[in-house]
Amino acid sequence: MTSLPATTSATRNTRPQTDLTVLRKEQLSPHMVRIIAGGPGFAGYVNNDYVDRYVKIVFPQPGVEYPEPLDLWAIRETMPRSQWPHTRTYTVRWVDTAAQELAIDFVIHGDEGLAGPWAASAQPGERLTFTGPGGGYNPDPAADWHLFAGDEAALPAIAAAIESLPGDARGLAILEVDSDADIQPIAGPAGVELRWLLRDGSPAGDSELLVTAIRDAEWPEGRVQVFAHGERGYMKGLRDVLYVQRGLERAQVSLSGYWAKGRVEDDFQAEKKLPIGKI
Repeated sequence: MTSLPATTSATRNTRPQTDLTVLRKEQLSPHMVRIIAGGPGFAGYVNNDYVDRYVKIVFPQPGVEYPEPLDLWAIRETMPRSQWPHTRTYTVRWVDTAAQELAIDFVIHGDEGLAGPWAASAQPGERLTFTGPGGGYNPDPAADWHLFAGDEAALPAIAAAIESLPGDARGLAILEVDSDADIQPIAGPAGVELRWLLRDGSPAGDSELLVTAIRDAEWPEGRVQVFAHGERGYMKGLRDVLYVQRGLERAQVSLSGYWAKGRVEDDFQAEKKLPIGKI
C-alpha cells in the first residue's frame, strides 16, 4: 500500500516555500552526500536563528501534472491529497548568506527511500524546493557541559550544533555510524570529545550501541544540556536513560525521533500522534 503524503498544520505564512538551484555536490562519506544549492531563489529564503534548522523538501509525484511554477500550498488547497507532492525533512547543515547558498546533507542507502536516491543522482541546475525553515534548539550558554547523541540522520544537526559552541565549551558527542569510513571531521571546541560508534554492517536502527554508550558513560560534573536525535527506538531507549536513570529535567533535554525503522516519513509523521510515535 502506498503511503499518502503527510498532512501538516503549517501554512504558507509559517513555512514559506523557497525554490533553489543545485549548484554542486560533495561526497562526504560512502553513505552521505552534501547538496549545495542557491541561485536567484535564495533571495526569498528567510533564515532563522536555530542551529538545528530544518526544511521540508518537496518531491513531486511521478505521473502527476502540477501547475508551473510549482506552488506547494496552492496544490494542497486545490488538488486531492493523494496527488500532493511528498515531503522529506532535512537539516540545513550550513547557510552562507554572503555567497547566497546553503548545504543539506543526505544519508544514502542505495536505492532505499526518496530523498537519498535523488541526492545521489542530483546534478547542477536541478531544482530544489522546500518549505521552512523550522527549528527549536540552541546550545544553552549557562550549561556546564553539553551531551550530543545520535545516528547518521542526526549527524548534520549535531555537527552544526557543535560547531556553533564557544571555544571554551565542554561536552561529549556520541555518534553512531556504519563504519570508520563514515566518520566526518567536526570543527568543534577542543573541550568537546567525539566518540564514534561503529555498527560494522549491522542495519541502522537495530543496534544497542548508542543507548548502551550513553547509559554507561561517565558524565562530567555540572548541569548538562542534551541534544539527542535519531531513530525513534533509540530515542525511546535514551528517554529512560536521561529521565529515569539520570533524573534530568525536561528543560535540559532536546529529544526527538528523526526517523523510524521500517517506516517512510509519511507514515512516521502520522504515527507521531499515536502512542507508538510518542517519545
